[in-house]
Amino acid sequence: MKPILNIAAYLFVSLDGLPELRTKIMNECNSRQLKGTILLTEEGINMFLAGNELELHGFIEWLRTDSRFKTLETKESWSEDQPFKKMLIKIKHEIIRMNHPTIRPEVGRANFIAPKKLQEWLDRGTDDLGRPVVMVDTRNAFEVEYGTFENALHFNIQKFTEFPEAIAAHKESLADKTLVSFCTGGIRCEKSGLYMREIGMQHSYQLEGGILKYFEEVGAAHYQGSCFVFDEREALEPTLDSIPIEHSIRKKMSA
Repeated sequence: MKPILNIAAYLFVSLDGLPELRTKIMNECNSRQLKGTILLTEEGINMFLAGNELELHGFIEWLRTDSRFKTLETKESWSEDQPFKKMLIKIKHEIIRMNHPTIRPEVGRANFIAPKKLQEWLDRGTDDLGRPVVMVDTRNAFEVEYGTFENALHFNIQKFTEFPEAIAAHKESLADKTLVSFCTGGIRCEKSGLYMREIGMQHSYQLEGGILKYFEEVGAAHYQGSCFVFDEREALEPTLDSIPIEHSIRKKMSA
């Protein structure tokens, strides 16, 4: 077992008193020597943290004592070294910016599909009703370069705010398909899935837990490459191990 536990987690939930909440969470993280990044917004929380296993699990238990975070779920992976240099907690307007205020995952989630069920669909090439399945990558272009699902549809977007227009342009051509949107940990799909339904793409789902949950429960099946993550590990293989440095895209780009 590698010594450093890494967790990724988010939750769409109405939050107020953000400056005071930031101070409380920062004090708790510092007391446990955790490092990483937490985003606090009025629509919820998003976090990437790393540290000692007992301390990190203790922090999550402490956070869940606040009833607003009771249902928070985490995705875990391990590393040899601490992938963050410091502890940051930022207050933002949105967990992930989309510029569509009517899309509110806290009120109602998009339909989702579990990783193992998705594997069944991809093995067969169709959903349970025989409709062709198309994977829709909601991530930015540089993330897609690290890896994605086989034959996934992506739009070479530079930021998530470009996704709504990009997917809407393909509405007619995808009308007879079952769509499964995906991202790193699921947070972007909480909004993209709702948006796709809002514009009439009724046969659409989001991958529960994103690529990282798929790696955890399924592995590499139907996925090519690695998954970019927002810390010093750079990207994770389907085994949830960091990519070898000789395969690093950043290294090749700086050579």
